[in-house]
Amino acid sequence: MGWISWILIGALVGLIARVFVPTGKNWGCLGTVLLGIAGSFMGGLIGSVMSEGEFDLSRTESIIGSIIGAIIILVIIRVFDTGEKSR
Repeated sequence: MGWISWILIGALVGLIARVFVPTGKNWGCLGTVLLGIAGSFMGGLIGSVMSEGEFDLSRTESIIGSIIGAIIILVIIRVFDTGEKSR
């Protein structure tokens, strides 16, 4: 799968995850895409371990796993976010 596909799917996954777990912060397009790609990576790792299969974004289960991975990342960020802005 090409880089353009990863970016588009990352944007979609990041947007969906941010709908389910709002952080109250403006992430911008790049942050949302990176969240989605990281979520895809995390979801793929979890899915590969659980099903002993390979990660393929063309399968529905992989997209759902990517969204779950991005949600896990957002929850971790919310837990450790102190709300303070650095200067």
